Amino acid sequence: MADKFSKLRENMSQEARDKAELKAQSMLEEMPLHELRKARGLSQKVLAEVLHVQQPAIAKIEKRTDMYISTLRSHIEAMGGKLEVQASFPEGTVKISNFSELGREVNG
Repeated sequence: MADKFSKLRENMSQEARDKAELKAQSMLEEMPLHELRKARGLSQKVLAEVLHVQQPAIAKIEKRTDMYISTLRSHIEAMGGKLEVQASFPEGTVKISNFSELGREVNG
């Protein structure tokens, strides 16, 4: 029988635990849309119900590499998040404000 993760973790050196924690944080900072949905504990069916679409539409969105920002925003908001668009440069990061109200003018 395999050991519990907590027991294996106890046997790791502090350096190994720190390294594992950094790797985990790095993985959480960037992930595909379908993994984000799963990490939030949502099924495609539940997300489809929130967005008032059929489940295959969610599968299609999650496979896309190009989509409207408003589509992505709706998807993220249905998961309980907030979409922010930012540009990264060697000097720093800039939040792009053009998209903060996109889609709200039509709905709001």
